[in-house]
Amino acid sequence: MSRYVIVGGGVAGVTAARTLADRVSGRDEIHILSAESHLYYPRPLLWRFIAGTMEQEQLYFQPLSWYEARGIQFHLETIATALDVQAHRLTLEGGREMAYDRLLLATGARPFVPPVQGKDREGVFSLRTLEDAKSIKAYAQGVLHAAVIGGGLLGLETARAIHEAGPSVHVIEIADYLLPRQLDEEGARVLRALLQEQGLKTTTGAVVEAILGDEHAERVRTKDGRVIEGQLVLFSTGIRCRARLAKEAGLEVNRGAVVDEWMRTSAEDIFAAGDVAEFEGKIYGIIPPATEQAEIAAANMVEPESEGYTGTLPSTTLEVVGARVTSLGVYDPKEEEAYRIVRHTDEERGLYRKFVLEEGRVVGAILLNDPQRAGFVRPLVDREISVAEHAERLVQDDFNLKSLL
Repeated sequence: MSRYVIVGGGVAGVTAARTLADRVSGRDEIHILSAESHLYYPRPLLWRFIAGTMEQEQLYFQPLSWYEARGIQFHLETIATALDVQAHRLTLEGGREMAYDRLLLATGARPFVPPVQGKDREGVFSLRTLEDAKSIKAYAQGVLHAAVIGGGLLGLETARAIHEAGPSVHVIEIADYLLPRQLDEEGARVLRALLQEQGLKTTTGAVVEAILGDEHAERVRTKDGRVIEGQLVLFSTGIRCRARLAKEAGLEVNRGAVVDEWMRTSAEDIFAAGDVAEFEGKIYGIIPPATEQAEIAAANMVEPESEGYTGTLPSTTLEVVGARVTSLGVYDPKEEEAYRIVRHTDEERGLYRKFVLEEGRVVGAILLNDPQRAGFVRPLVDREISVAEHAERLVQDDFNLKSLL
């Protein structure tokens, strides 16, 4: 009998547990240790809860019975405080201990809040957990204006949710345009117009200097002197790995717990996946790599070196503020002369298409509000299909990408 222990009840932890359940015998044990008081819920759905379009019970991936039927023991409100690598043992909050044969660190990440003056005032939030979402939703009922610091995916989704809950919302982004990890400047311009139609205000290229007010947040001041109303302030300014457990146990940690192609850490029988894992210097911070890493880690926990990880093609398909965004691969190359780029913009329709070609093959793309093409872009990239003779037609309304596959 083997005991598999997973620290972290998020998407990586639950994906690994599900994979383990399909591979191990009925005599083996699978344990998930989660610091939260809730079973796993997809974090990208939290904005729907804030907006009031989804109830709390609808957030959960599966009920407890689903885990029990698969032999997965889900331990809520269970925090691992120390890891003894040599003894293969975890110390839990309260002093209890748990031994393991194979351990997966899926501790995820915490929100990063920059050192802004006044960030500790009442009314200032970050969003990572369901409890955070509950607090934001409740507080939004009593304010007229909100400021969201960060114009990435989470920031924009939450801004829309807060706006739907009542307050007017102003998004402040440090980069020169919104959604800088998924769009280029032209695509972001189209998205910005869509946001304005929905009543969301945006400011880009701005650094927040201070949260103003007495005990409560009242306004946000930027370094160039602009003052923006905000009795509710949300920081959506990135994440930092929760790698303390790994670091204090002596594992190799850079920004995250360093893993090899088998998702192994520097310690025997310890693996890592998701936002806490650093592979070839990269921490992805999005769901598709987390699930892929978790599946591979679980496979290698059962059968060592059975499945290798080579990295995940940067690929995102999401719905943000009512717009569908697909971006993947090399979608915004800095050395454009090495690539051929074809694009089409229709701001009235809220439409943007961009394809990046290298030696006649698609290596990256951005599609804004074009779901018909979105499903065929990834196969074009994966199969390295030559599209050179159709390059200019890729962005035309009447061209069918499926015909290239």
